[in-house]
Amino acid sequence: MGASHARGYHALPAFEICGLVSRGPASRAALNAELGGTLAEFDDYYRALETTQPDVVCISTYTETHAPYAIAALERGAHVFLEKPLADTLEAAERVIDAARRSGRALVLGYILQVHPTWQRFIDEARGLGRPLVMRMNLNQQSAGAEWDTHRKLLAATSPIVDCGVHYVEIMCRMTGARPIRVSGIGARLTDDIAPDRFNYGQLQVTFDDGSIGWYEAGWGPMMSETAFFVKDVIGPAGSVSITAPREGSSDIEGHTRAETLVIHHAALAPDGALARRDDVVPLVDAPDHDDLCRLEQERLLDAINGRFDLEAHWQSALDSLRIVLAADRSALEGRTIDL
Repeated sequence: MGASHARGYHALPAFEICGLVSRGPASRAALNAELGGTLAEFDDYYRALETTQPDVVCISTYTETHAPYAIAALERGAHVFLEKPLADTLEAAERVIDAARRSGRALVLGYILQVHPTWQRFIDEARGLGRPLVMRMNLNQQSAGAEWDTHRKLLAATSPIVDCGVHYVEIMCRMTGARPIRVSGIGARLTDDIAPDRFNYGQLQVTFDDGSIGWYEAGWGPMMSETAFFVKDVIGPAGSVSITAPREGSSDIEGHTRAETLVIHHAALAPDGALARRDDVVPLVDAPDHDDLCRLEQERLLDAINGRFDLEAHWQSALDSLRIVLAADRSALEGRTIDL
């Protein structure tokens, strides 16, 4: 994510990169070379802040560092782009937003699906299906080698249903416009390579006050199946809408945001009891790739810096989605349903 965001800044005339921070010297040097080879490099975030005095900081790190890194930047007067989730606890997330309010700086969160035109149409179509909605989504990732190393590091602080789940429950909230009232979660530890109190597979179920329900599933690791790893499906009284799975496997990051077609199914029946309409199959051509989406996110950051983006609504949405997935995580650990 950090490399993709850096490419986005590099492509926009409004930004000039003043430094790269990474614990991995090889990947940092490779990105520097790709961007021209003249950027200052650092292996310590706080030293980079002190040395470069940046106007903007982009944070794409492990979840447990999100709050301290963001607060440090905001307190130095920098605008912040912060990858999701906002923080590893709700209390830490609220401290980050409080710091943004006090500083008067822009804080934009990395909800990449919010800038994806396919997903915006998906939301619009779902809103037209009536109520209640049944929302079924997942993102399972089969990972090995370096990818599994990254997932194991993520699992030290967060579960799959938290890390990626914030995207999809935020989408569910937008589709329904309703208030989530309770959530339940289950999880499984499918490997001895992670701590005994962590799980690398999980599901959550959330109920809304309009009767809508949502299901989300996520799992990481070399044992994960490539069957049905990508489900994006919404059902309502008037029919359903689905994003079809990409052809690439679950380990391909481009496939996490790429969509092949949008299938719109109509529930209306003809007098003879048959379906009155064929499905609409909408091919998605010229959709943005992952780097394009990161550039669109940085354009949103620029809008926020210039006062053209509603940050209070953005922050509330991030807090609401984090509250749901953290409750689901607690539900899985404690074996009980959580009232929100």
